[in-house]
Amino acid sequence: MKSIAARIKEFNKNRLPDMVELKYKAMADNPFRFYRGTNHLFYEDLLHSKTILPNSPLTWICGDLHLENFGSFRSDNRQVYFDLNDFDEAVLAPAIYELLRIVTSIFIAFDSLKIENKKALNMAQLFLRTYSNILSKGKSSYIEPNTAKGIVCEFLTKISKRSSKKVLRKKTVLKKHKILLSDPKHFKLKPALKKQILTHIVKWLKNDGDSPYNYKAVDAVFRLAGTGSIGLKRYAILLKTLNEEGEKYILVDMKQATSSSLKPYLKIKQPKWNSEAERVIAIQKRMQNRIPALLSTTIFKGEPYIIQEMQPYEDSINFKVIKEEYRNIFQVIDDMAMLTASSQLRASGREGAGTADELIAFGQNTKWQEFVINYSLQYAAKVKTDYLTFLTEFKNELKNKNRAA
Repeated sequence: MKSIAARIKEFNKNRLPDMVELKYKAMADNPFRFYRGTNHLFYEDLLHSKTILPNSPLTWICGDLHLENFGSFRSDNRQVYFDLNDFDEAVLAPAIYELLRIVTSIFIAFDSLKIENKKALNMAQLFLRTYSNILSKGKSSYIEPNTAKGIVCEFLTKISKRSSKKVLRKKTVLKKHKILLSDPKHFKLKPALKKQILTHIVKWLKNDGDSPYNYKAVDAVFRLAGTGSIGLKRYAILLKTLNEEGEKYILVDMKQATSSSLKPYLKIKQPKWNSEAERVIAIQKRMQNRIPALLSTTIFKGEPYIIQEMQPYEDSINFKVIKEEYRNIFQVIDDMAMLTASSQLRASGREGAGTADELIAFGQNTKWQEFVINYSLQYAAKVKTDYLTFLTEFKNELKNKNRAA
């Protein structure tokens, strides 16, 4: 097998070179950030390990489930929810794939935060117990402010009070009597590309039933966000209402959709989607209890994109803040396990996915849990080794570039 650096470069070769450099810098932060940016390594290693996996029903999975791919958002009913929130890698796959990915993330994240190994193991076991319990009952659930508990309740209550205007003021600047986008994570676009994007969004606003009514596009910038998705084409677009009464603005995110990094390692037949963006949205709608506001797709310059509102309500739990609060961590992990099982139950029986009865039986038979724990522990150790290797290669490459310059 190729070196870690070669495998990472091969996967990112078709992304924007300048942005890929920023992705590598982000991945160098710590092992957990490295893990978030190398979903492709996880599944490639799983395939080449020739590990015999316990039988599990086919289900719709987000494909890159880790502790920071749960978060808050406002739905089209204007209610704030806490749920799985990233479906770029979503596919039909064995349920155990999702469990291996999330449990490994618990071990890596807790180690990065210097939380004791015993606590990490307890939380991994808790996740699997709760997941199995929810599946065995065969009934999905969800989390909103009225049903949330503990730290998630406090989190959603605080999020719900955020002001769209305050957030907008932080991301914009007034120039020549015009409100324009301005943020450290935004980059200016070349005039020609900016014009093309704004023209395209005008057509989207007119023709897409999921777009906001009576708005026009006034500004666009390149947006940097996430870890795994850095290097893809991604834009933040400012919309302004056409109504005469007052000025109202909306920010939307337009992100390029590419094939799932699991695709080369899956033998399971997938549905034929109209585009990769349609795949992401279709699976997201099946798995989430409610979808984010303005969720839509578009084709720009022959490439598929996902569009959704950039909200002040989007956020994820900061484990750095609660790492000393064992009870709060317990509740968050318990909630995440419930949401994972619920998402699979909600999407059961759809286009090849196992039935609810199959998922119930899987939840009742817990013999596979020990395998998930053992594999995840071993793979977490491998990720730390791979991270150190990547770090050395990344630093050496930077030195060579600086010398050449």
